[in-house]
Amino acid sequence: MVHKTIIIGTGPAGLTSAIYLARANMEPLVIEGWQPGGQLTTTTEVENFPGFPDGILGSELMSNMRKQAQRFGAVFKTGSVKSADFSKRPYTLDVEGLGELQAESIIISTGASAKYLGIPGEQENIGRGVSTCATCDGFFFRGKKIIVVGGGDSAMEEAVFLTRFASEVRLVHRRDDLRASKIMQDRARANEKIVWSLNRTPIEVTATGMGLQGLKVRNNETGEEELLETDGLFVTIGHTPNTGFLGGQIDLDEQGYIIVKPGTSETNIPGVYACGDVQDRNYRQAITAAGSGCMAALDCERFLESQAHETVHA
Repeated sequence: MVHKTIIIGTGPAGLTSAIYLARANMEPLVIEGWQPGGQLTTTTEVENFPGFPDGILGSELMSNMRKQAQRFGAVFKTGSVKSADFSKRPYTLDVEGLGELQAESIIISTGASAKYLGIPGEQENIGRGVSTCATCDGFFFRGKKIIVVGGGDSAMEEAVFLTRFASEVRLVHRRDDLRASKIMQDRARANEKIVWSLNRTPIEVTATGMGLQGLKVRNNETGEEELLETDGLFVTIGHTPNTGFLGGQIDLDEQGYIIVKPGTSETNIPGVYACGDVQDRNYRQAITAAGSGCMAALDCERFLESQAHETVHA
């Protein structure tokens, strides 16, 4: 069986694409990974998605979007895409658990995975004080102490942003020198709410039943360990786009994000589209991902209609 379109990924982008294509009677097949729902499933409450004045659990929002897509006829199957062949249409995906699947068009919405520190106590407290998104979760730490780990532009930007809410933002970095641009460093250093703990390596996240207790760090000069008390820990050491399965067939930028043509969701392969965080290195918000998912669905629909028209007049 050759599907009209296969959507890879079930975050806000993939599910929005599924809703639009299903409503257009395109019968999309949606491949959801072993942990469906994207990064929103690691966020306890979402307060900045339009239409939910009292907020909504990230997992509930994703569940609702999935049900909406199913209502219009989208089909969901669980598997992990191991490789893709875009050399000829129909395109072929090798999916762990499902075998080979073929489609006339593909929408890639596999997202980007936040990099974590990989220290004890970190994963257990994701959504319980540990976060990778200041704009998602900063509001919950109004009047509290926060630690930001990182030394790049994103770390400086998020630290400054978090001073809108926190009483104190401590920036922790394992070296004395920062990777951030001078203008971003100057902006952070000029903020009186930001304190600095440089040349310190995070070694453990500590917590009690009431929430985070602190971040244990090692002083790289003295070797001494200390506990930095905090109510929230924001890890800002970068993201990795989930593009390994593409095998070099899709054009990527220097950071590994899929390159799309300006104002579209089109990749360098006709009939292959990208949306959400896998092609967005700047915003990485649920609402922008959903918007790009809509774009991908409309671009894909026009492509399929054009192919049908050419076949009729061939």
